[in-house]
Amino acid sequence: MGKKRVLVGYGIDVDAVANHINTTVGGKPNLTNVSRGVFGATRGVERLLGLWEKYSIKASWFIPGHTIETFPEEMAKIRDAGHEIGLHGYTHEFCSDLTRSQLEAILVKTIEIQTNFCGGKPPAGFTSPSWKNHPEQIELLSKLGIKYDHSFMHDDFQPYYVSTGKEQMVTTDYTKHPDEWMVPMTYAEKSDVVEIPANWTLDDWPPFQWDGARPNAHGYVDPYSVERTWKDMFTWCYRAYDTFIFPISIHPQVSGRPHILMMHERLIEWINTHEGVEWKTFAEMAEEFRAGRISGTGK
Repeated sequence: MGKKRVLVGYGIDVDAVANHINTTVGGKPNLTNVSRGVFGATRGVERLLGLWEKYSIKASWFIPGHTIETFPEEMAKIRDAGHEIGLHGYTHEFCSDLTRSQLEAILVKTIEIQTNFCGGKPPAGFTSPSWKNHPEQIELLSKLGIKYDHSFMHDDFQPYYVSTGKEQMVTTDYTKHPDEWMVPMTYAEKSDVVEIPANWTLDDWPPFQWDGARPNAHGYVDPYSVERTWKDMFTWCYRAYDTFIFPISIHPQVSGRPHILMMHERLIEWINTHEGVEWKTFAEMAEEFRAGRISGTGK
């Protein structure tokens, strides 16, 4: 076993009201869900900022343009505390449902919003809302100067240069002879955008946020069960790799609840008992990878 270097960090999606008005799709917003979003942008953000201050952690906050423009005072507290602020759409719209021109317009607009909000400092990273990715997403991020993405899952605890998204795949078509769709996927070239891998298992939303319209949103999972799963994931990586990253994805309207905050406290204190642990923003993880200080191979 070599000397360990482990970069651990939190990515916080401040979806607030944006997520709930996006998923309304032309109907009237669910006012109960909207109120949960307001809680996330206000009380949830406040509590998470207190948690990071307690443990001297700087985190990566992915904030939709709608959230910044609707809750500027609350979002300013994140900025002024020295945390990273990254892109997360405008109204949490799903990139997979957009045209290229729509996605580019949203990226240009939200880059402008965040750059102005952060005193001229442009965002370094992007998280696709609900991790529903567009085939030209990475190409556009590279074109617009975004350094890293947190939306794909080619790997889990090692950063990598994500592909351009131009893989060629033939989908199964039962109306045609199998010879027409029995074709392997062809890989695309790598881009210059670093991927900080997404991971549904390291996300607080599915187990802790109930939503009757979403079958994968359980809402009532025991926090100790999730904590045990996350600890097992970390323990396996710590045994298997000399260097790795451990990016956790959470939401203020979920993890801002007292019982989930207690889980994060226990997790942070347990992770800190391991030698070689450093708490980093996702932007710092990406730069460590670019500089060769995190190999991306696990050794």
